[in-house]
Formats: sequence, C-alpha cells, structure tokens
Amino acid sequence: MADGDAAAVVVVFDFDKTIIEWDSDDWVITKLGASDAFSRLRPTMRWNPLMDRMMAELHAQGRSADDIRECLNSAPLDAHVLSAIRTASALGCDLRVVSDANAFFIETVLEHHGVLGCFSEINTNPARVDGDGRLRISPFHDPDSSPHGCSLCPDNMCKGKIIERIQATANGKRHFIYIGDGRGDYCPSLKLGEGDYVMPKENYPLWNLISSNTQLLKAEVHPWNNGEELERTLLKLVNKLITPPAQASQFDYKCEMSNPVSTEVGHHQALRVPH
Repeated sequence: MADGDAAAVVVVFDFDKTIIEWDSDDWVITKLGASDAFSRLRPTMRWNPLMDRMMAELHAQGRSADDIRECLNSAPLDAHVLSAIRTASALGCDLRVVSDANAFFIETVLEHHGVLGCFSEINTNPARVDGDGRLRISPFHDPDSSPHGCSLCPDNMCKGKIIERIQATANGKRHFIYIGDGRGDYCPSLKLGEGDYVMPKENYPLWNLISSNTQLLKAEVHPWNNGEELERTLLKLVNKLITPPAQASQFDYKCEMSNPVSTEVGHHQALRVPH
C-alpha cells in the first residue's frame, strides 16, 4: 500500500459495548419497562426473534417507534469514541459497522450523535416500522431459508462471512482494523490476515477467546479497556498505515452532517450510507 492511501484502511466496528458502552437491546427493554416479559420469554426463544417479540410487547404497551428512538437518544456515548470515529473518517478510512443489533437502533444512535455519515456501510439485522407503527426486527441471515453454516456464530448472523465479502471487494489491497468485544466478533477476527489488526475489548468474550489460543490469529492484537484507550489505539494503528495530512485543520469532517438511512432492507443486504 502506498503511503497516504488512507482509503485502503478499512475500520470495522461492532456496535454494542464497542461504539456504545452499553447493550442497546438491554437499554431499551429495561428503560421502557419490558424486563418482566423478557425474563419470561428468554429461556424459550433465540435472541433475534426474541427482540422482535420484545418490540411487539412494547407496542402492546403503547410504546411507539418514536418512544424507542427517544430512549436510545437518552443513552450516553463516550466522547473519545465519537472523536475516534470522526478522526478516522476525516483521515479517509473506510468505516463500517458489523453488528448483531439492528438497523433502527444503530442508525438512531449514530445519527443522534452526528456520526452516521462517517460510515460507508452498516451490516446488521434489518429493522422496519410496519403499518401499525410497530418496530419489526428480522435476521440478517434467515436460518430457515439460507443458513450460514458457521458453527462459531449465532444462526442469524455470521460476521466472518460479512468480513469475507468486504475482503473480496478489496482484492487484497486493503488493511483491516476490527474492533469488537463479543463472542460473535471471534469468527471475523479469524478471517483477518497479516498486516491487519484486531482490537478486542479487554476481559470480554472476544479477548478471552483470542487469549485462549493466540496462535489461531494472523492479525496483530491490540486490546483496549475504555473509550479513551479505543481512540488512542485506533488512531495509533491508522497512523501506522497512512501518512496523515500535514495540517489537521484541513480535515473535512463530512460525518458531522449525516443523512438517515432507510431501515427497509432485505436479508443479506448492507445499508449504504449516503454522504
């Protein structure tokens, strides 16, 4: 990769407990009063259909999609993480989200904090508001009609297959930095090669899985603990891969003016974020 070829750096973010410090499903269920229903149904349902059912419970309680949006917007987001996203985008990196949350939650939070436009693509479970005003959540991979066949991942999403698709469009000319925390982030980490980096959140499932056998990963591992460390570590790695512009004041913070993305998206589709 030639010096200054920032577009050849792909930064992939998980969402829950990575971009945000909290779990978006848990935040909405707890704050909007559906914890009892969640506890009752959790032993009987897989996570993705359970979240769709929880949205039905909230709708039955008179909670609107706008109520869910306001709930998400009330949650804190670390300023260091926002800064990291804006700076990496301004340096020309290609930022993506790969998350087992859902499109409505992710877009709501990123748009509220002014960084939705920093991301070229959001890969997550599709979500839409139906004709009755109820939020519907669908699986990214439909386990019934198109099972992904990966034993490491939940049946509704294999993040490794998403990474492989992004890699296929790169023709081996792009460096990847993958940032995540959960068990579902392990499969995509195994897909990374030499010259790539994985940033696991320390003492979370991804970190524990990597630590159990570090020889399985080809990518270089750089752990982090909090938003400040995420920002410092990410920008250190980006700066290793590119030659930054001479004057930071010339950065075009295009992500501060972001546009909402349609939450109507079919299975296996990523959400394209217009700039």
